[in-house]
Amino acid sequence: MELLQKIDLFQKEVAALRPMQGEMLRQIRDYYRVGLTWASNALEGNTLTESETKVLIEDGLTMGGKPLRDVLEAVDHAKAYDFMFTLLNERRIDERAVIEMHRLFYQNIEPAYAGRWRDVPVIITGSKFPVAPPDTIAQEMESLFAWADTERGNYHPVVFAAQLHKRFVFIHPFRDGNGRVARLLMNLALIQDGYLPAIIPPILRMEYVSLLERAHINDRDFIAFLVEREHESQKEILRLFHVPFP
Repeated sequence: MELLQKIDLFQKEVAALRPMQGEMLRQIRDYYRVGLTWASNALEGNTLTESETKVLIEDGLTMGGKPLRDVLEAVDHAKAYDFMFTLLNERRIDERAVIEMHRLFYQNIEPAYAGRWRDVPVIITGSKFPVAPPDTIAQEMESLFAWADTERGNYHPVVFAAQLHKRFVFIHPFRDGNGRVARLLMNLALIQDGYLPAIIPPILRMEYVSLLERAHINDRDFIAFLVEREHESQKEILRLFHVPFP
C-alpha cells in the first residue's frame, strides 16, 4: 500500500476523533505546542531540551546557563504557533499569515527585521542553489500565494503542505528564520485541511536538509519524507487515544 493510501486510511480514524473541534482541538494544540516548538528550534541549533522548552513556555520558568537567544526563540516560536491556530478555519495561505508568524517569532531577536522581507542578498551554507534576489522577493511571494490559492485543490493535502514548505524555502524571503516559518506554514496548511501537525525531529536533520537540497532537482523523496512525518503524527495520536490502527 502506498504511503498516501495509508495516510488516507489513517485519516478516517483521526477525523473520527474530531481533532480540530472543541476539547479535542485544545488537547491537540497543547500537545504539539511543546514538541513542534522544541523540534523546529533544535533543527536550527537551539540548545534547549524538550523538557526545558516545556517548562519555559508552559510555566514561564527559565534555566541558568542557556543563551538568551535560545530562550527567546522558544518563547516566541510558541507565540507564532498559537497564532497559526487562529487561522485554522480560514483555509487560506497569504502574506498576512506569513508576515505575522515571522514577526511573532523574530520580534525579540532582531526587531528591525521581524515581519519584513529581506533587503539583503543571502547565501545558504551547504547549498549549491541560489535563493531569490532581494528585489524579486515581493513578486516571488505574491506568485507563491497565487499558486496556493489556485492550485491547492489539485494536490493531496499533505503533498500540498510539503510543496508549500519547499517553495517557501527556495524563495527564502526573510533575513533569518525561514526554516521555522516554512515548517509553521506547512503545518498551517495541514491543520486547515483537518490533518495533524507534522514534526521533524532533530535526529532526522541531516536527512531533512539533504532531501531539501535534492528537491531543487527532484522533490519526490523530500515530499515522501514529509508525508512520512505526517503519518507518524497520525499513528502517535491514535496510539495516545487508544484507537486501533486500521
